[in-house]
Amino acid sequence: MEYSGTANSGTDENYPEGGVAQQDSDGERPARRGLARYARPALVAGAVIAVVCAALLVIIFFLDSFNATVYSVGGKDVTDATDEARAIRDSYAAARIGGIIFLITGIVLAAAGGLLVYRHRNESGSGDEDNGEDVDFADLGGR
Repeated sequence: MEYSGTANSGTDENYPEGGVAQQDSDGERPARRGLARYARPALVAGAVIAVVCAALLVIIFFLDSFNATVYSVGGKDVTDATDEARAIRDSYAAARIGGIIFLITGIVLAAAGGLLVYRHRNESGSGDEDNGEDVDFADLGGR
């Protein structure tokens, strides 16, 4: 029997688990199972996390540069072994390390989501079904 894309009564020999179709909470068959269901949200979340962390790291870089410039106006060097110079160098260390960790996490999350979206690109989603409507430009224009 060939799969036509529509669920029949839910008892078909092609369905797994003894002939019963798996159903979502709304009663329709899910288009994607497992991790593929979370691929697009992971891609979006990873991209947002990566962009925010990259912006945070750029801001921290400019603040470090500004602090080093202000400190060096008096003829001092920020690379000196003094306690004041060390405090200036370490002022944003935790934010910098956290930003780098979250940047890497965001990139990995976006890459994994992108890979899953790419692998499952030919599967039809719940919004990809053809309901028989043929809409062209004239129909959209109201003529």
